[in-house]
Amino acid sequence: MHKPYYAVIFTSTRTTGDKGYGKMAEFMELLAKKQPGFIGIESAREKTGITVSYWESLSAIHDWKQQADHVLAQKKGITDWYNSYTVRICLVEREYNFNKNT
Repeated sequence: MHKPYYAVIFTSTRTTGDKGYGKMAEFMELLAKKQPGFIGIESAREKTGITVSYWESLSAIHDWKQQADHVLAQKKGITDWYNSYTVRICLVEREYNFNKNT
């Protein structure tokens, strides 16, 4: 990834039951991958769900937030899927990693 870039960190606690959440989550990931400025995504779900998506610019993040299907998913999230959530937008200036297999 070319630095700097932006990370959108979405943490959430879910309501009980799927209620179409799984299919919508898959659809949102497919849509995000088609969005200009999208770089990547990582996600984990336990008691607290954490999804981090990576973007080239703040304007790319803004455009994704306004994407019509994403707006519908956000509304459904508030009414059906989440007890709570927090969104954090961060500028990534540096990264490093370790991979034993390379």
